[in-house]
Amino acid sequence: MDEPPSTEEPPVCEEEDSSSSRVVGLSLCDSAPLLWRVEDLRSVRSQGLVGALLGSLSRTPRQNVRLGRPLLLLPEEERLLTERHAAAALPPANQDGGGADLRLQVEQHKEDQQRSYEEQSVLALEDRKSALLRAMTSSHASSESGAGTADEALRDRLEALDRNFTFPRSALAVQLSTARAGLTYCPEARAFLQADWPIRGQNDLRCDARYQVFRDLRGRGFYLTSAGKFGGDFLVYPGDPLRFHAHFIAVCLSLDESVCLLDVLAVARLGSNVKKTVLLCSPGTDGGVLYTSLQWSGMV
Repeated sequence: MDEPPSTEEPPVCEEEDSSSSRVVGLSLCDSAPLLWRVEDLRSVRSQGLVGALLGSLSRTPRQNVRLGRPLLLLPEEERLLTERHAAAALPPANQDGGGADLRLQVEQHKEDQQRSYEEQSVLALEDRKSALLRAMTSSHASSESGAGTADEALRDRLEALDRNFTFPRSALAVQLSTARAGLTYCPEARAFLQADWPIRGQNDLRCDARYQVFRDLRGRGFYLTSAGKFGGDFLVYPGDPLRFHAHFIAVCLSLDESVCLLDVLAVARLGSNVKKTVLLCSPGTDGGVLYTSLQWSGMV
């Protein structure tokens, strides 16, 4: 464990001009800030904010490399946008869209879903019949006696399958890219999408520490994403995550917070295994942030 050799700070990138950036519309779903419109995604990306894409292409759910809208923002990203006056909650009028045109789109979408359900039900039934035919044919292929009884049993099974087969609608659950958070006129569904603004606790010291670290590192030109899978708060990239690997794992701590030595060893060892430097980040009383790097040098 060592302190940085110099207190000289890296070049600080210029803060994006909040007056020149467009105001993005946030849709809140269970207190999660989501961006749905393509122009909003481009705007936040131009400001160095990454987020995480949650959607997928139709009929190909949960793709690993080409996910689509919505974009889930970190709480710190939403707070930074709000501080710059570059984000606002979408008013109900904007979410309702074009009234009659939107209602027509919803009806068309429901008709397409029903048509797709009927087509897939027929295909699923044919697949089930084919599997039943293969299973029963192979089981009686080696037996020469009782061929008539086997044929009659097969017919009975196929008829029962025709009568009782149901295709679950949950198989059609896919996420579609859309410019609005929910195409529905159900009041309960719309109430669920309306969360209190702002979405964070005002007296949460932990959130404040994370945000100060996020704002300081973003001001230095770094890109940040969530580091939950690495046991930290943020993954810190020297450039766009599409072009660079993360160099640091940031762990946010207050100056007076005590840390167990075993936890320090565990996070340092983890950073060594994934070839990243662990940063202990503590907001100072003067508004700055103190950084301590951890590097695993071996066992004594």
